[in-house]
Amino acid sequence: MKPAPATTKDITPDPLARPGQRFVARQPILDKSLNVFGYELLFRNGIEDFFNADPESAARSTLDTSLLLGIGALCGNRLAFVNCTRDVLFKDLITLLPPNQVVAEILETVEPEDRVIEACKRLKSFGYRIALDDFAPNDPRIPLCEFADIIKVDIRATRPEERAGMMRRFGSAKCKMLAEKLESPHEFQQARDMGFVYFQGYFFCRPELVIGREVPASRLHYMRLLELVSRSELDMPEVEKLLKGEPSISYRLLRYLNSPVFGIALEIKSIRHAIAILGERELRRWIRLVVTVSAAEQKCSELVLMALTRARFCELVSQHMPIKYDSFLMGLLSIMDAILEVSMDTLLEQLPMEHEIKIALLGQPGTLRPLYQLMLSQESGEWTQSTELARQLNISDESVASAWFQAMQWAQDATGSK
Repeated sequence: MKPAPATTKDITPDPLARPGQRFVARQPILDKSLNVFGYELLFRNGIEDFFNADPESAARSTLDTSLLLGIGALCGNRLAFVNCTRDVLFKDLITLLPPNQVVAEILETVEPEDRVIEACKRLKSFGYRIALDDFAPNDPRIPLCEFADIIKVDIRATRPEERAGMMRRFGSAKCKMLAEKLESPHEFQQARDMGFVYFQGYFFCRPELVIGREVPASRLHYMRLLELVSRSELDMPEVEKLLKGEPSISYRLLRYLNSPVFGIALEIKSIRHAIAILGERELRRWIRLVVTVSAAEQKCSELVLMALTRARFCELVSQHMPIKYDSFLMGLLSIMDAILEVSMDTLLEQLPMEHEIKIALLGQPGTLRPLYQLMLSQESGEWTQSTELARQLNISDESVASAWFQAMQWAQDATGSK
């Protein structure tokens, strides 16, 4: 039976969805090995408070939100890049946050006047790292470079020869160069070959495909498990057989199910016991989770966090929508092409997926497409689009923000990444 259509008034407020609800997104910053080095934090406070209109309010709210939610809750044990305006620097507001977890990211609008230089000296004396955002050739902030630990270069706003020149002039063991706005594996390779140390952008979410390459046997096994739990009728003996044939997945499944985060009172001692205890719906759910983590074992850990955050977010939001489709699965599969290094078309050809889930993942209009787009806009901090999509779905911005924060927490708990 379908639930009644939800309206903004129908949604029961979550404990986190309160007046002044914080809207949060984070963008990962990776090192050369595609390990997460830190996150740039992006916030706004409410429906009308769009930060592209007021950087000062944005910076102040970032600090306020970081204090309220906690840097650890937002970034785990990774560094938090926090935008700093002129006023934030003058008033030492960044010092409200711990120096060992924070990078003060000085915006391109900050002029290197004497008071700014003095503020940078104070931050360095307190142990803070400093980054210069959107650095350009002949940048007026060159006097601040002596304090910079990281210089961020927008590859979309600079030419290769300009980036090479900045690399020669400013890159050193003391000052690392960061390439931002990367959108493909090719751009990542170019930036890495040029000498950049850190990288920011969407490149790691897009698999680099080689035409005609066969899918490795291990990945076929993962796809086989996904296919099996996506059938309308679940073949329990076959599930048990496949899981027993993949010890690493069996181990992960038992370890996760015995974790306090899943709230299972009984100790689960075997795959057969897990199948009996969980039941069909939960078994499907946890096999998908475990396959995702196992398949990404040699990949960027951020892909796993992103997959689980997306899946849980879609699940939470869909509780307020009159849909009967498995939105958790949609969120999970939305990045599985990157994890398995196959095209989305290839992946979906081998999974008996419901039509609405397939077309949403392929970018076609359908019942789930607005939820899919809301997931992406919330993840990337595209607040205008997120608000419009939430309105279309009759869901409040506060509930969306709360669902995203809960999903981030859940993913961190599930992977032990805190």
